[in-house]
Amino acid sequence: MAKTDIRLNAQEEAKYMLQTESVLKYYKQYDAVITAVNRASIKVEPGEFVAIIGASGSGKSTFLHICAGLDTCNSGHVYIHGNDITEMKPDELSRFRGMRMGFVFQKHNLIPQFTALENILIPTMMCNKPDFSYQENLRRLVETLGLRERLHHLPSELSGGQQQRVAIARALINMPDILFADEPTGNLDRDNADEVLKLLLKLREEIGQTLIMVTHDLSIAEHADRIFKMDNGVLSLHRDYLKGGKKTTDY
Repeated sequence: MAKTDIRLNAQEEAKYMLQTESVLKYYKQYDAVITAVNRASIKVEPGEFVAIIGASGSGKSTFLHICAGLDTCNSGHVYIHGNDITEMKPDELSRFRGMRMGFVFQKHNLIPQFTALENILIPTMMCNKPDFSYQENLRRLVETLGLRERLHHLPSELSGGQQQRVAIARALINMPDILFADEPTGNLDRDNADEVLKLLLKLREEIGQTLIMVTHDLSIAEHADRIFKMDNGVLSLHRDYLKGGKKTTDY
């Protein structure tokens, strides 16, 4: 059985929660080759909030899915706290992802026949972390996200904002080290979008997770520690902030 802890050196592992090296993703379409991600490299420290912006079709969501192990790349490497997920077999990767990563989708992806509570608890059934109290984390998430009165409702009985809160709780129930969010406010109105962002930032502060978010909304991205831009598959630093919100660079 292959080992799951394919690592960089100890210093690199301690320093970065996410590191990618020259990630390349392309598709063959008839006689043409479409490059979705063009040798993208990034280093993200533990607890950092990084936003990735870009036009529709720029490759930002594809890159996020590769970083989260939901898609594969043609070449390059993705390390989560020193573990090379690009070298893992599917079963290994599924277990590792369940233990270490959470993902919030734009369209919620809730199971319609399950209640809000059942949807939240799905990851705990798929990945049982030893010495971890799901009940305590569930209580905290329910309180923070304001879901106590909605736990036994089906997704069809919830508003869009409430469904996204359930999706966030599901992504965080296993206390992942890193949370990936793909346009988590894209289907919400301004008020609900602001509320979801506020909740994500509050949970990040409480739990200390690394947050990687793809968004088309610069007003959302401006809350990040760093903003990267994806343009035709090329990833580059767009803006960097010091603590307190002061802009240090703008590309």
